Amino acid sequence: MAPPALFRAAAAELRRRAPLPLPALSSLLSSPSPQSPPSSCPDPSPPAHRRHLITLRRCPHPASASAFSPDLLYDRILLPSHFSPASPLSTSSSSSSEPADKPPLTWVDNWIPEAARPYAMLARLDKPIGTWLLAWPCMWSITIAAIPGQLPDFKMLALFGCGAILLRGAGCTVNDLLDRDIDNKVERTKSRPFASGVLTPSQGVGFLGFQLLLGLGILLQLNNYSRILGASSLLLVFSYPLMKRFTFWPQAYLGLTFNWGALLGWAAIKESLDPAVVLPLYTAGICWTLVYDTIYAHQDKEDDLKVGVKSTALRFGDLTKYWISGFGAACIGSLALSGYNADLGWPYYTFLCAAAAQLAWQISTVELSNRSDCNRKFVSNKWFGALVFSGILFGRLVS
Repeated sequence: MAPPALFRAAAAELRRRAPLPLPALSSLLSSPSPQSPPSSCPDPSPPAHRRHLITLRRCPHPASASAFSPDLLYDRILLPSHFSPASPLSTSSSSSSEPADKPPLTWVDNWIPEAARPYAMLARLDKPIGTWLLAWPCMWSITIAAIPGQLPDFKMLALFGCGAILLRGAGCTVNDLLDRDIDNKVERTKSRPFASGVLTPSQGVGFLGFQLLLGLGILLQLNNYSRILGASSLLLVFSYPLMKRFTFWPQAYLGLTFNWGALLGWAAIKESLDPAVVLPLYTAGICWTLVYDTIYAHQDKEDDLKVGVKSTALRFGDLTKYWISGFGAACIGSLALSGYNADLGWPYYTFLCAAAAQLAWQISTVELSNRSDCNRKFVSNKWFGALVFSGILFGRLVS
């Protein structure tokens, strides 16, 4: 028999909720009767914290069975309406009508002052994956240009790393300025600073000027050849956000933009370009971008159709995996050709096989109709870049 305190709580809840007949319930609130006949219900030995609930539901007290429904007691009192059906013993007081769980706090929320937080969000400092994807082609190129048997120039790696943070942030600022009329119609992007009204366009333009000024400070530390080559990339950076309005291939244009570092890194070391090495490397980066950004674009395909913007996700449709498999194969082939022309040692090809396996895993397992899975596969590309970088590093050391 359940403890009397439980019945008292049940009776109080009944009085509060509805004028239900309670005469029979008062007999339940008396002290437990040791003379009660033994229950005829089977004893499946449930856990202790559910035993009293099972007793109430399956084995009503004989004195109250005709006047009081145990199902009513269980469903309307012991399990109030805000309890989750999937978790009957939940004690949460939150209503099911409350919004879904908020995304977890990032280091930007915890460490950046509140006044500067919208600018950090605008530069996507809370989402470093874009910086990794921009930085890896630079790191590949700098390392492949190193003297055989020696480590790459760490100062140059650091400069390009900082440059990737600034240029990626500037690109995001330009993108959000031009897309603010679209972002507020797309579920994933409507909380961005311009779309949500946290920042004004004039504030964004001022912040963009600050980012470009810092980027200029890094560019001026390179040789003249690299300065001209680096400055020419700004045309791609500023025009990329417009491509989704005119073509189904904005991801290819992003590849031209994001992998410019494959050319610039070599030029910063050699003060020239070797087409036999850097062009296959640049091509590999473009094909890689077509893989990961097509997967990324599948998150927004429904919203893109509504607002009228284009992407390779819409262009490829149900044939997406065939297309990105072809681009993945072209990426690995181009990387192999670049390494061969650069005389990289055998460790490069070992790591390249591992990178190919990682890319094949992404393509074969991604659920293109699942937004969270598309995002997970997209973020995993930082490991692809790391594998290629490791292969170039060890391949150069033993060459």
